[in-house]
Amino acid sequence: MLRSVILAASRSTRVERLVATAPFSRDVVRRFVAGAKTDDALRATRELVDDGLAVTLDNLGEDTVTGEQANATRDEYLTLLRMLADAKLTPAAEVSVKLSALGQAFDEQLAYDNARAICAAAEAAGTTVTLDMEDHTTTDSTLDILAKLRKDHPSTGAVLQAYLRRTESDCRELASAGSRVRLCKGAYREPESVAYQSPREVDKSYVRCLNILMSGDGYPMLATHDPRLIAIGEDRARWFDRDPDRFEFQMLYGIRPEEQARLVGEGYTVRTYVPYGDDWYGYLMRRLAERPANLAFFARALASRK
Repeated sequence: MLRSVILAASRSTRVERLVATAPFSRDVVRRFVAGAKTDDALRATRELVDDGLAVTLDNLGEDTVTGEQANATRDEYLTLLRMLADAKLTPAAEVSVKLSALGQAFDEQLAYDNARAICAAAEAAGTTVTLDMEDHTTTDSTLDILAKLRKDHPSTGAVLQAYLRRTESDCRELASAGSRVRLCKGAYREPESVAYQSPREVDKSYVRCLNILMSGDGYPMLATHDPRLIAIGEDRARWFDRDPDRFEFQMLYGIRPEEQARLVGEGYTVRTYVPYGDDWYGYLMRRLAERPANLAFFARALASRK
């Protein structure tokens, strides 16, 4: 119920205005978003890399409706990758890209061309790209574009969402040698016909998918903050004789930093997902929907301002 309320709020311009103008919002947003500018992204990346973490950077923005917007997003990624290389932050830092921000909704060829340009720039910078996954209506298109990109850029990463009923099958297809796959629970509101609805069902699906990826020949990237799923990931790595350099954990910027540090201390690769940019509201609300316990942070921030 709470998750549905939060997701509904993510589409409300009225709620967005209230959050954006509330006196405590700036501190709250800065916990989860590196900042609005490319320099902010580099600053956060440098701090995380100095702490032994790997990084993936996401330039926020999904509601792209024109070719000019899509090309502007592409150009921002090209600039970001050049700056990461100049700062010697690759290969520890890669980028995550939403195809919707590159024009997928109205021109799949444009989205592919823009993604291909970003992949080429990433390769020149000595790093990689991961294609973020969005709501279920884009899954086939995203996987089709992924397959085309991997012909020239085989290290391009995929994202699969455990709450979708189809994901076990997708895991089997993508668990091949050299295939980088991020497994997350999923944070979009989906109908029961395509997605599991209860947290227990989603968790069980996550474990089934995790087992498929860990037993395969690819490179699993386990994106979760759930202590139980992290422990299962550690156990499955031992069961399938996976050394720490053959998989990684991924967590969001600002969430469970102590656990990220613990895993690094245990010798695991941990990649922090760092968003930046002006379009922070939808991202933030999906993070709260994914883990409603984060609402407590808002409450503490509000209380501290009274």
